[in-house]
Amino acid sequence: MKHFHDERCTGQTPACSRRDWLASFGMGLGGIALADLMGRDAAAATASPLALPPGSSGGVLPSFHVPPKAKRVIYLFQSGGPSQLDLFDYKPLLAKRDGEQLPDSVRGGQRLTGMSGNQSSIPLVASPFAFARHGDSGAWVSELMPHTAKIVDRLCFIHTMHTPSINHGPGVTFMQSGFQIPGRPSIGAWLDYGLGTVQDNLPAFVVLITKNKSGQPLMSHLWGAGFLPAKHQAVRFRSGADPVLYVNNPPGVSPESRRKALDGLRSLHEHQFTHTPDTAIEARIANHEMAYRMQASIPDVADFSDEPAHVLDAYGPDARDPGTFAANCLLARRLAERGVRFIQLYHQDWDHHNDLKGGIAREAKQTDQPAAALVEDLAARGMLDDTLVVWGGEFGRTNYCQGLYKPGQDFGRDHHPRCFSIWMAGGGVKPGTTWGETCPLGYNIDRDPVHVHDFHATLLHLLGIDHERLTYKFQGRRYRLTDVHGIVVKGILT
Repeated sequence: MKHFHDERCTGQTPACSRRDWLASFGMGLGGIALADLMGRDAAAATASPLALPPGSSGGVLPSFHVPPKAKRVIYLFQSGGPSQLDLFDYKPLLAKRDGEQLPDSVRGGQRLTGMSGNQSSIPLVASPFAFARHGDSGAWVSELMPHTAKIVDRLCFIHTMHTPSINHGPGVTFMQSGFQIPGRPSIGAWLDYGLGTVQDNLPAFVVLITKNKSGQPLMSHLWGAGFLPAKHQAVRFRSGADPVLYVNNPPGVSPESRRKALDGLRSLHEHQFTHTPDTAIEARIANHEMAYRMQASIPDVADFSDEPAHVLDAYGPDARDPGTFAANCLLARRLAERGVRFIQLYHQDWDHHNDLKGGIAREAKQTDQPAAALVEDLAARGMLDDTLVVWGGEFGRTNYCQGLYKPGQDFGRDHHPRCFSIWMAGGGVKPGTTWGETCPLGYNIDRDPVHVHDFHATLLHLLGIDHERLTYKFQGRRYRLTDVHGIVVKGILT
């Protein structure tokens, strides 16, 4: 495949006038209020025009940097920090040393959060859940994840993820954007910017959030475009009869009158571009156009009536309830089938500082079966080979008890950024493998660490992008998802 070296991947201006760009919107504008759909797009879109290279689908890259293994990503983000020690990273030594103090030689002076850093005692605590090996790969999985256990030979477990972030806000932001402070583009925005859309009737980047969940709040900057043009941020799908706001015509407005109004709006925008160049307006026009086209596609993708009963049953009893994690997993597969490039699911409430036994069991029950069903469903449809599925949170949990240690009673675990587990499936990742190893007490990494920047570099690589070459010039500096870091983890690639 031809390697690309062109100024267009760095946010430079292609040779296309704004009037030419406006003329490309031949199907109409659609959606007067769509600035609320994809976010307020003013200051975020000031760095570069939205002119498209000839023959592209909306992205700035006319060709891949490396041959892609994946066409799309479904990211099952588990917000709150799932405890790797109670799910996937089995540490029998913790059972033998349950109640003992965390050795200073293991801690090594590493910082603790304010929630446990002032404890007079830091006792090790074993997982209350049974672990067993599964599949031909022999991967360890806890009893909390029986459905995941059945598909371990399709998964690649990474036990050595690590992050500089010790608190939720910076941690989630870092996982989604490569920076701990809000304002940088999210992963999906970078992909939309680089690769564009696959088809015209749905956005390249969609966000789904499990309904009725508590825990740490999820802010729109997590799926935002940052300093990229605002058209690249995600469209959020909601549960219910109207999954995308402001797309359909309001009551009493006919398609004909809407068409007339939007054509008039287009003329005004074109006139404004001639006299006052403003990329925020360009982004708004692009959003209007997408809304018009989505009017026909959204009802189809969100309607599960054509799904066989056995498929719905495979995702679990919640699959028939829109907005649940199970329903969102099924919707993610339907979006992937229709060409959506990056589908981000968020599931909250993994933050178990206390009541770990009950809390983690509840979240595992809600997510285990749907996530496993999604992987199997993609495989059955011949889509897993070119779809990358990712499961994981922003950090892990401590091997010690937060609060007072009471043998045999419930407890909690604090935040732990030094090591945590995720799994990946499909899309060019080696199935049936485990990457990296943590120390016998599950506190530090013994071998093969994977930083968040390495994870991002690897994800982009699987999609055909060299993470060092997809950049954007903003305020005099060229930025990228991996900042100035990141190494592709080649050991997990097929």
